Amino acid sequence: MKISLNWLKEYIEISETPEEIAHILTMTGLEVEGVESIETIKGGLRGVVIGEVLECAKHPNADKLSVTSVDIGELEPSPIVCGAPNVEEGQKVLVAKVGTTLYPEGSDGFKIKKAKIRGEISMGMICAEDELGLGTKHEGIMVLDTKLANGTEAREYFNIEDDVVFEIGLTPNRADGTSHLGATRDLKAVLERPISWPDVSDFKIDNNSSKIRVTVEDAVGCPRYSGISISNVTIRESPEWLKNRLLSIGQTPINNIVDVTNFILHELGQPLHGFDADKIHGNKIIVKTLEQDTLFTTLDENERKLHETDLMICDEREGMCIAGVFGGIASGISENTKNIFLESAYFSPDYIRKTSLIHGLKTDSAFRFERGTDPLNTVYALKRAAMLIRELAGGEISSDIIDIYPNKIEPFEVPMKFKNIDRLIGKSLSKEMIFTILKNLDIEIKDENIDGFLAIVPPYRVDVTREADVIEEILRIYGYDNIELKDSISSDYLADFPKITKESTQLKAAELLVSNGYFEISTNSLTKPAYAEHSTFINENENVTIINRLSEDLGVLRQSLLYSGLEVVAHNINRKQNNLKIFEFGSVYKKTESRVYEEKEYLSIWITGYNNQESWMAKNKPVEFHDLSAIVVKLIEKFTDAKLKSVLLTEEIFNYGLGFNLDNSRVAKIGLLNKNIRAQNSIDQDIYYAEIDINRLLSTTVTGFSVEEISKFPEVRRDLSLVLDNSVTFEQIKEITEEKEFSGVLKNINIFDYYVGEKIEKDKKAYAISFILQDKSKTLTDKVIDRIMSRLMKKFELNLGAVIRQ
Repeated sequence: MKISLNWLKEYIEISETPEEIAHILTMTGLEVEGVESIETIKGGLRGVVIGEVLECAKHPNADKLSVTSVDIGELEPSPIVCGAPNVEEGQKVLVAKVGTTLYPEGSDGFKIKKAKIRGEISMGMICAEDELGLGTKHEGIMVLDTKLANGTEAREYFNIEDDVVFEIGLTPNRADGTSHLGATRDLKAVLERPISWPDVSDFKIDNNSSKIRVTVEDAVGCPRYSGISISNVTIRESPEWLKNRLLSIGQTPINNIVDVTNFILHELGQPLHGFDADKIHGNKIIVKTLEQDTLFTTLDENERKLHETDLMICDEREGMCIAGVFGGIASGISENTKNIFLESAYFSPDYIRKTSLIHGLKTDSAFRFERGTDPLNTVYALKRAAMLIRELAGGEISSDIIDIYPNKIEPFEVPMKFKNIDRLIGKSLSKEMIFTILKNLDIEIKDENIDGFLAIVPPYRVDVTREADVIEEILRIYGYDNIELKDSISSDYLADFPKITKESTQLKAAELLVSNGYFEISTNSLTKPAYAEHSTFINENENVTIINRLSEDLGVLRQSLLYSGLEVVAHNINRKQNNLKIFEFGSVYKKTESRVYEEKEYLSIWITGYNNQESWMAKNKPVEFHDLSAIVVKLIEKFTDAKLKSVLLTEEIFNYGLGFNLDNSRVAKIGLLNKNIRAQNSIDQDIYYAEIDINRLLSTTVTGFSVEEISKFPEVRRDLSLVLDNSVTFEQIKEITEEKEFSGVLKNINIFDYYVGEKIEKDKKAYAISFILQDKSKTLTDKVIDRIMSRLMKKFELNLGAVIRQ
């Protein structure tokens, strides 16, 4: 939404800079997203003055040029060479002084410089209309009929008015700010200056010759409908002041009647609609809805099918306008219009919002009606518009004001407590301050007592209906910048952490896997009985058998997700898709010896093939065990801060594998599937498989978080090379580093190299490990670091039989 500074100045005294006004509006909730300077004429005719030609003679060296002496209000007349055929002594002319930049139409501008033309000095330029950007004529210079003094700026002669326009990002709760007077209300409240409302006291009815009647059949959709007739108008171009007002905010002037309605909309925030009164069949207006799929042609010449909830302005024959949204092509104002009926109404925001969405019509009127206009403003807006139309288009007001308002919309009554105002603002404001702010916001005070009062909120403040809303109104006018920060920040209310559910855990886990290149699959819970017959890890007696099975291949409920995923892998490999990373959330089922049926939920992951597609940029590598273990660890640690421990795993399905425990309870297992398992689906290539117990993971999921200050002291890295027995695991190394004597300073350890080969003994392996040390309270010295590393090496030697390679 655009707001013009010059327009605002018509209603309130403003001495502040545009930047200061932008800040005030932003802090009151009308966020200014941009400030733009607008020039009626590009360059603003700066540097162009009125001059008088004192002397004019033919140029001695050019037949078509004249040498003039021009008084431009300076100590000495300026010599100017002029090529215009109509220049003469005694003329009042417009002179662009040296240094002035002119912007003829279609030009990027040119600068006037001191010049020597055919041997004669020229100190400026006597200008034609097109050279100043005032028109297209170039037959000769502009000759003025004026008594203004020489040297007077051309801006003053032409009454040029530059402007500043604020681009406001209007939030849905600020329906009261959808106009210039809406923004003025906020300035009034902050600056405590009076508003000069447009005067309508001279409004009068000329006659009652119009016979238009109004019936409102849908009072829910149209709680208030006002209208007036104006006869014998003349449709013509609007005056400059009105066109400039509309142009400044990006509106295109159309004609005097339409421009007045647009002007009122942006002045008061009240949409109006003008009908050609001679096109209203039966001289009757009916506000109602029409049947579903009724055809109606709007002003943009599109034929639309109406919805049964679309509120329409109709005559006795047909619809004339989609109420509050868009006019119809048949009843609008045209150049031949002589008599008009002017509508000013309050329509239900719900009706307008629904219609606007259904038809995809985002108009200025709908923008305001769907947020909520002022139901008390319809008659005032009519009077203001009627007076302007009579002034600009002639004619006479030919009817009384029609005002159908069966159920009065009352102000909101909001009980207020002083203690709640202080509590929510975070600062105690005086009663006088509170009452002054509310009065400046047109909020009336009633029933004041020692504890509080009753706030009477005008209906145009549609979003101020609760105590907290009124307090927010007080705060935004008092100023957020005026609330001092305390030494410790606190909040009156902090929202609870979202409840951890199985569904939210699954969603977060899926997002993590997908972001790492995995694809989710969904398979049938029914599977082949043969899988249990050929696998010892599945107990055939625990199968949940389907009585009315669809086929022999879908005879039981699965006891594991493993084979469901392997079928997907086989399907893809058979179609030359060998590089796969897939996962599935699913249930498994079994029947216990006591014939109790159990259902558990797991997350299973399968990876096979290569990590990436072939590329010249990097050598491709097959997926490895650690690719899967890394993503499983990352996934578990995303949901819990419980200590995760890994143990070697010997299970029938794996050639080798690891189990992950939380608090001595198994949460996940991963490994390389053995050949026999793969063979059941005719798969030759290696497949790594992981299985995560969702319910177990959910039971350890943490809901809060802790924060700590980032250490001001530097990290230090030390590296060790250890030769160990093959039976020693990294988990054992990690357990030593987590002992109490090291936990305060040892921040992280990492294996960055691994070796098995001829250079070390058989059944041995070498780890190259980095250690990151940091003390949160002081800088570690070399002496302290060496002592810590020495103790670590002794522990590795004694507990793990490690050989430290120097």
